[in-house]
Amino acid sequence: MANPILGNVLEKAERAEGNVMTLSGTLTKSLILAASVILSAVYVWTLATAGYTDKANLLGVVGGIAAFISGLIVVLARPKISPILSFVYAIGEGFCLGMISSVFESYAHGIVMKAVFCTLMTLGVMLALYSMRIIRCTDKFRATVITATASILLIYIIQLVATLFSRSIPVIFTASTGGIVFSLFIIAVAASNFIIDFDSIERGCNSMIPKIYEWVCSLGLMFTLVWLYVEFLHLFLKIQNR
Repeated sequence: MANPILGNVLEKAERAEGNVMTLSGTLTKSLILAASVILSAVYVWTLATAGYTDKANLLGVVGGIAAFISGLIVVLARPKISPILSFVYAIGEGFCLGMISSVFESYAHGIVMKAVFCTLMTLGVMLALYSMRIIRCTDKFRATVITATASILLIYIIQLVATLFSRSIPVIFTASTGGIVFSLFIIAVAASNFIIDFDSIERGCNSMIPKIYEWVCSLGLMFTLVWLYVEFLHLFLKIQNR
């Protein structure tokens, strides 16, 4: 599905009688989580570049597991503890990204900065397109993006199982033209998820749901942002290896 954190949880939210979710509040919390991701990623990156690769790898693995579990708990609808889980996710994801980024950078110098720049540019472009209503989150658009995202997830699961038997899906995970086209497709789908995220946030604000859901929506936005960044890393590495 497109963004399970936003889609599953917001559907169950009830109208608030007191403090309600606002766009400014969601933006502030998103910036706080983004800063947490960046700072924790820089910390692990620094460890890796200083030669403490074992510690960096350990933090990356543990952080990835913590991020997965905390995100899963929110998906299972636990908004009351979303502030705590959001920071667990952000710091854990930052540790994981710091490790992943250091590995990619070792294969291709400068690849991380390119991925960061393209990720932020894509976020800005999609936000502008949504704000100007050039792209609208219609039911058809939402269904298409959700189907495409689910298909990509299935492909990655198949690839993961295949690697356990020393196999791989042909072409799409290589540095071939087909592999690059596949990465561009994934990036397009990931970017399209931003439209669904923005729409979900807007709907949440208009529905006057409890303010606690600002953390939930911020966490969901981080989920998409991280996915897009990792896919840009894959794309640039494929291009570098051609």
